[in-house]
Amino acid sequence: MHTMDLTHVGLGIHEELVAYVADQENYYADEGVHVALRDGCAWDDEQVRGSATIGLGRAVLSRVSGGAPWTVLCVNTERPLFWLLARDTFATVEDLKGRRIGLHAPGSAPGCFARIVLRKHGLDPDHDIRSVVLEPGDYGRHLRRLAAGSLDAAFVGSTLVPEVIAREHGLRLLAFIGDDFRIPTVGIAVDPTRHAPEDPAVRALVRANRRALRAIHDEPDLAARHINALIPSLDREEARQHYERYVAPYFTTDGRHTPSVATEALASVARELNAPSAPDAAEIYRTDPPL
Repeated sequence: MHTMDLTHVGLGIHEELVAYVADQENYYADEGVHVALRDGCAWDDEQVRGSATIGLGRAVLSRVSGGAPWTVLCVNTERPLFWLLARDTFATVEDLKGRRIGLHAPGSAPGCFARIVLRKHGLDPDHDIRSVVLEPGDYGRHLRRLAAGSLDAAFVGSTLVPEVIAREHGLRLLAFIGDDFRIPTVGIAVDPTRHAPEDPAVRALVRANRRALRAIHDEPDLAARHINALIPSLDREEARQHYERYVAPYFTTDGRHTPSVATEALASVARELNAPSAPDAAEIYRTDPPL
């Protein structure tokens, strides 16, 4: 049996769902590969390069900044599962001008994406708002600061369900990042100087990932059950609604990306990072990954 380390660099169903399905449903074993799922949230880029990674956003930002030559072999979704929640007194993103907003670090993938989205709503993240950089996680700290009034809004990730949290905490859901900015953002990527895309273990990993994507669409009950396992605070109906709102419409069925989306996204990321130029999308994303 082949062996492979697979690293997630964030928490929540955005990063974890597809790999979790593949692991729990024994798709890796069926493909003859033993996959060790690794938590790389606190790892530096050099350590992440030693494994395959789910975190395409972080890999691509590294590539744009002149880092590792990451190659994307499978794309789970082009809609980043992050949301902007605000205190109920704010009705639109534009209303947040001059307000305190909790963001991920600007050099991180979700932080970069959030800044791009704020600009699309006419807010300069360096001048029009008061940025408060907070570490991601379960976002409990973000919610406590919203409740205390020390934040007016915060970007949160998929360790929670925004509609449920908004209802329970008296907040307003102002934006879904995936509506405003598309980028191939989770899936399977390797640094080809460490793991050749043609390596049998890599190919087996990609096949299992694709099978999990197909199962998520073909078996909604299975997908909702695994979402519930990753977010146990939900009841069964809430997990199914979350699946129908954010997973079924936006996760791919075959791991393939949209080339035009990748090209436009790379240009936006390069501008946000003040990179000299955007790399050619075709050099990063493979439309037809090897099997």
